[in-house]
Amino acid sequence: MRMSKLFFHSLREAPAEAELVSHQLMLRAGLIRQVTSGIFEYLPLGMRVKHKIERLLREEMDRVDGQEMVMPVALPAELWRKSGRWYAVGDDLMRMKDRTGRDMCLAMTHEEVMADLVARSVNSYRHLPIVMYQIQTKFRDEPRPRGGMLRVREFTMKDAYSFHVDQADLDDYYPRMYEAYFRVFRRAGLDVVAIESDMGIMGGTMAHEFMAMSDIGEDTIVQCRGCTYRANRQVASFRKDPPPAAEPLPMEEVHTPGTDTIAALADMLDTDTAQTAKALFLVALLSEQDQNREQFVFCVVRGDMELNETKLTNAINAVHLRPATEAEIRVVGAEPGFGSPVGVDRGQVMVVVDDLVCESPNLVAGANRPDWHYRNVNCGRDYGADLVTDIVNADNGHACPVCGGELYLQRGVEVGNTFKLGTKYSESLGAYYQDEKGDSHPIVMASYGIGVGRLIACIIENFNDEDGIQWPLSVAPYQVHLVCLAPAGQTEVWDKAEALYGELSEAGLEVLYDDRQERAGVKFNDADLVGIPLQIAVGRRGLAQGKVELKLRRSSERHMLDADNVCGELNPHLQAEQAWLDDLLALPVPD
Repeated sequence: MRMSKLFFHSLREAPAEAELVSHQLMLRAGLIRQVTSGIFEYLPLGMRVKHKIERLLREEMDRVDGQEMVMPVALPAELWRKSGRWYAVGDDLMRMKDRTGRDMCLAMTHEEVMADLVARSVNSYRHLPIVMYQIQTKFRDEPRPRGGMLRVREFTMKDAYSFHVDQADLDDYYPRMYEAYFRVFRRAGLDVVAIESDMGIMGGTMAHEFMAMSDIGEDTIVQCRGCTYRANRQVASFRKDPPPAAEPLPMEEVHTPGTDTIAALADMLDTDTAQTAKALFLVALLSEQDQNREQFVFCVVRGDMELNETKLTNAINAVHLRPATEAEIRVVGAEPGFGSPVGVDRGQVMVVVDDLVCESPNLVAGANRPDWHYRNVNCGRDYGADLVTDIVNADNGHACPVCGGELYLQRGVEVGNTFKLGTKYSESLGAYYQDEKGDSHPIVMASYGIGVGRLIACIIENFNDEDGIQWPLSVAPYQVHLVCLAPAGQTEVWDKAEALYGELSEAGLEVLYDDRQERAGVKFNDADLVGIPLQIAVGRRGLAQGKVELKLRRSSERHMLDADNVCGELNPHLQAEQAWLDDLLALPVPD
């Protein structure tokens, strides 16, 4: 491709709203442009990277018996109503009506459609298992798009779906897809980790997230220093060591002016935060019998712990949560900053208590009036709970639930996920098969997703320097960036550059040829910014010695090549660029 013909415009500075390196570089290097909040268009260079990623995805999905298809983006509401997700999913699902008034939505995922397809096409155990996948547009109406391609509203996803006669058959197949995911990411240059994760709106029995470790990640991963335990903080557990048992003491009021935080309360009473109870007031949207209603939820956790809203959401089967207003808090008989379940109107309140609170005697808790607390509050004696369960975050220094070792936190970006869905969708959409005896059974399902744009952003976050992108060879828009450094009058240099462009292209290499009438500095800057792995510069001084200069973008190493044998001398460098990806791919797949 000649850059004089390429739709390309680099930016010397990134727009102010682009905070992450990947977002800045994708804009500056002319890979994408923003249309509106969370919606981007891929430009030609970005489209070539996108196609490289999609090629990797197709190859690895085909290796595990996947068959490619494509499903529509606009879906009828009836399918989502059958699964219950029309009501269970909040405003992230873009709902609309067609011209006849029929309820429709834009697909954020395709479990319902796939289950419906299989329900209408599969009726015998002889047809199973089946694995199908697509690379298709999705739409999720994110309230706060951020980070360029990391959190968007419209995105491209590879989503795959497998269908099995029973759980054992799924369990036998699942490791193949698990390994395929590691192959995809490693072929793209990323060494990811797989962690336990929340099932979220998907439902099912098990989920894994594939995380690229990065400080810019929105997810927090809990890991153990002593064993292989790791999980998303949303679902991570930890070993809770209760304090020594003690006899419940009489509850008594204590004046605590200005102590509307746990830290201030503990300081005033000269006690540890672990001896306090923290009240949190939320309103949950619950879906019941195809209708939604709001429920005031009074949560109690120990003062040294943090509420985990994902655990709470799952525990009470909520669609979503929001903070309660001060007026809502006072209506139920509680006081902001000085609240506890003691004496609240239980008819209006669902009380959810962390299990460690119930094992911690004689805590300090709010008295539900300003500037007053109770000493010696005990769960079960002084107030009841509608639900006692784990609803707190694992944190640095907590004990591993497996080995008791020390847990620590690290940030990561989710680049893929896998879900064992069970029979949730097959039962609701009527996807059944008959076994060899003629008995009917629901088909067991799983789904598997990888976000293409997010994967591209993560690659850039991992491979860049102060000058621009440093693409791995496997996903670079081109393999070779050929730069002619001569002004217009130096015909012998231009002739050689033109000849090299032809030779490299005929050798089967993907070449981006900078034939623009620009200064050498502009061309070098754009070459580093775009980040193609191998840069070949053709200039008058080098040619006078029969040489052209090769620069390796990832290492900045420079080599002089014989101008008459560039293809031959370039080949070892291409092999070296591929070798480190092959070494990464050869690593064992973790359990």
